[in-house]
Amino acid sequence: MNFKNHIYKMAKQDVKTIVFPEAGFSDKIIEAVRIATKKNLAKAILLGDESALYLRYSALADENIQIINPKTSELKNIFINEIYELRKSKGITKAEAEKLLEDPVYFATMMVKDGYADGMISGSESTSAKTFKPALQLIKGILPNKLVSSAMIVFVKKGLFDIRPILISDCALIENPTEEDLAEIAKNSVDFWKMMFFNEPKVAFLSYSTKGSAESESIDRVKKATELFKKASPDVVSDGELQLDVAVSESACKSKNYEGQIKGDANILIVPDINSGSLLVKAMHSIVGYTCVGPVTQGFARPVNDVTRNATLNEIIMLIAITAIQAQL
Repeated sequence: MNFKNHIYKMAKQDVKTIVFPEAGFSDKIIEAVRIATKKNLAKAILLGDESALYLRYSALADENIQIINPKTSELKNIFINEIYELRKSKGITKAEAEKLLEDPVYFATMMVKDGYADGMISGSESTSAKTFKPALQLIKGILPNKLVSSAMIVFVKKGLFDIRPILISDCALIENPTEEDLAEIAKNSVDFWKMMFFNEPKVAFLSYSTKGSAESESIDRVKKATELFKKASPDVVSDGELQLDVAVSESACKSKNYEGQIKGDANILIVPDINSGSLLVKAMHSIVGYTCVGPVTQGFARPVNDVTRNATLNEIIMLIAITAIQAQL
């Protein structure tokens, strides 16, 4: 199965509208948006000055891409009042709400929250924190008590023509998850996997130990998380604590005499903390050269996704399609 074609086909089934707050200063985003809209993967809203964008990208005038200037939009005052009402219990003033809305990421987040757009992608020119903070403040409350986590989709080469997706969670949002958090991150990841892919999810809770080969407080946390997840999701193939090689390599399972549910075929890797997750993904992307898409969020009522600053054009287009699929639910 060609996973790119599979994802593109799903996105085209119900075309959604994605807003891009970095359009005014990101050539890479503009190029990805133009390709994605031509492929009918999504409709697009670019935030920025219309005249300036047309001056820089004259072809936009002939393409079906909406441009909104946050400074002059009729939505501005509506959003200012809404942010004030949402955040006044935190001490925010009307003037501070207006100041926040000068940031196009906040404007785009409000567009998603209020349904003017179905999803948002940002981060090509800024940090993940800048992308996620407004959404955590303004959108998270739509799903009370729902943990919001993130995942990277890594397309791993297993042979000349065998490319398989692996989900790595959480590597961008929850810095030091508890065992309860890890179990919930795994549940979020399984839900995401079932929405996006057709093969069975297989979850490995990662550690530097495999089944008692070492002892520490962090290993105990992974063990407890595995137990909680197994109890909550007994029908999902899962195990932990496992080292990375045991999770993804059949030969490593044999050499370490591991005989659990995972046969070196895990496709969802739950990392113990954000440090290990970020390092693992960046090694796969920068050293190995795997395609890495995201981080995508799991748990928001509407998708707000991040794109890493060193993402390729292909990875951004893939993220646009994935965001559109998330917005279909």
